Amino acid sequence: MNISFSKYHGTGNDFVIIDNRQDIFPKENTKLIAELCDRRFGIGADGLILLENSESSDFRMIYYNCDGNVSSMCGNGGRCIVHFAEYLGIVSEQMVFDAADGEHKAAIHGDKVELGMNDVEDIEIGDAYGYMNTGSPHYLLFDNDIGGLDILIKAREIRYNDRFKAEGTNVNFLQMNGSAVQMRTYERGVEKETLSCGTGMVAAGIYTDLLGKAPPGGESLKINTKGGQVEVTFQKNENDHYSEIKLIGSATFVYKGEVNVRL
Repeated sequence: MNISFSKYHGTGNDFVIIDNRQDIFPKENTKLIAELCDRRFGIGADGLILLENSESSDFRMIYYNCDGNVSSMCGNGGRCIVHFAEYLGIVSEQMVFDAADGEHKAAIHGDKVELGMNDVEDIEIGDAYGYMNTGSPHYLLFDNDIGGLDILIKAREIRYNDRFKAEGTNVNFLQMNGSAVQMRTYERGVEKETLSCGTGMVAAGIYTDLLGKAPPGGESLKINTKGGQVEVTFQKNENDHYSEIKLIGSATFVYKGEVNVRL
């Protein structure tokens, strides 16, 4: 069977996106999803996204990590599927879609996508670390030299410890770079460093603000990754409750094609 797909990336975090409104994709086949994401034997991607029909919104987003397992919200993937939905002609510049963590509003402004994220509360601030769920779970630490960090060793010590081994967590290392945040992310499910992580960048903005490291006078932060820059905006409320969160950045179409799959 031939399946049409589009390849996208959001600040270097790349995805295979498939229009599954006709429900033809065998989404329970985790082996197939992993094979499609394989960079040597498949198309190659950090994850696979299905666009499906939704009764309550413009469309539904289902996200799979490159290991083939369905996962939680992906911020970079969210921006990319918004662009893809506009290409399909099922939305205009403003839209609402369903994802693993609920409803998301989004808007397209030129070459940028403004993606609304869910409120964040119940933030854990520990001894030199932060932990929160921004659609996906994130463990965050500041470091003086993230460029020289052996991220696989450091991140896996956290991701596979007794607390996180079963469900996993994404691990983010942060460093201030002037008024912006520089960050590197190890993603669960991918089990290595990715060029960027959207929900991680949201978590980085909130954690930086909570620690008082954000520049004064605004609730907006530039986040720099190996894959590029995004902007995170938010409103801080009482009891460290963050609302009106937006992830603003690019969504880049790379190419489209067909792949023959054996079921």
